[in-house]
Formats: sequence, C-alpha cells, structure tokens
Amino acid sequence: MTVKKSSLSVVQPPRASRPSREDAEEAVRTLLRWAGDDPEREGLLDTPRRVVKAYEEWFAGYAEDPVEILKRTFEEVEGYDEMVLLRDIRFESHCEHHLAPIIGKAHVAYLPRHRVVGISKLARVVEAFAHRLTIQEKMTAQVANAINDILQPEGVAVVIEATHQCMTTRGVHKPGVAMVTSRMLGAFRDNASTRREFLAMINSPGGGGIQPA
Repeated sequence: MTVKKSSLSVVQPPRASRPSREDAEEAVRTLLRWAGDDPEREGLLDTPRRVVKAYEEWFAGYAEDPVEILKRTFEEVEGYDEMVLLRDIRFESHCEHHLAPIIGKAHVAYLPRHRVVGISKLARVVEAFAHRLTIQEKMTAQVANAINDILQPEGVAVVIEATHQCMTTRGVHKPGVAMVTSRMLGAFRDNASTRREFLAMINSPGGGGIQPA
C-alpha cells in the first residue's frame, strides 16, 4: 500500500525540545498573572494542572496515526460498490491562530473500489485531525486526503460545518455564523450526479443543510 506521507504528516517538536509538564503548568501560571489574576489564590491553585490535563485531551490527535486507523480493511463485501456515508460526526477542535474552540460536524463519504473500512474508523480519522491545532480548511483536506491515500477508493467527499469561537467570542463578535468547507476527490469531483447524490444524502431528514449544486 502506498501512502502519500505529506498529507498525513504530524508536526511535532523533537522529543528533546518538548517542555515538561512542570514547564507547561508554569506557563499557565504566567498567563494567569498576565491576565491580571493571582495564580496563588485558592480558586486558581489547581488551575495549571487542570489546564495541562485538558490540553492532553484536546490535542490527543498528535499521537494518533491515520494510517494505523484506516489500514485494517475488509474485502469480503459481495461486490458492494455504492456510496458509504457517515454523516453528522460531531467534533471539537481548536483554531491554530487563537487557540479558540471550533465546534461542528463532518460528513464523510467514499466509493469503495475493492475494500471497505469499519465505519467507526471514519469517525476516528475525523477525531485524529480535529484534536490538533488547525484551521477548518486544512482539516477538511487532511481527512479527505487520508481516506483517499489509504483506502484508494473511486472517490472521497468530505463536508465540514463548524462555528468558530475566535469570531463569535472575540474580534467581530458574530454568533450564529457557520463556516462550510468541502473537498471532493475522484468520482465526487468528476461526476456531477455522484456529487449531487452525496449532497442530497447529507441534506435528507436528520442530515446537514448543504444544498446540491
């Protein structure tokens, strides 16, 4: 199996340069002082530990390998070659520009060529890329590219809808605004009817709100 490493790469500092947990907690204390509060007061004494623990959960995607997640596939599919769609995959991510939350849902589909993957793996790939510092455009491309590179299907489609707290709680302060990004590969890009079918399926009752082109 050939995988385009560039689309799946994980940017991490060399192990030797990674700060210790104690360094991370001290950085939180510095930010608390910069904000104007006292990290030694009772209510904030345990905050650095809690924040570092939360970071371990929020950014657990750096330890996830999309290749490992997707590489176990199944070929006994009785010739099934229709669309496989997992929609409304809720995710929580963080903007790499402000560290503000990005909360949304992803719709992921592919057209099998010879094999399929367990549906939970599609959700796990979304989580792996969501639990990193990112921007929505990059995350959309990463999810689609990973599935395309590893499964090598006839086509892949990914649509992500999300709200960004970097623009709802700061800056322009525009709540209620959702950003939509998509990446269509293979048959979903080349075949208009396949693309319309995908958009209609995510727009059916209980699905998302993207209108077919």
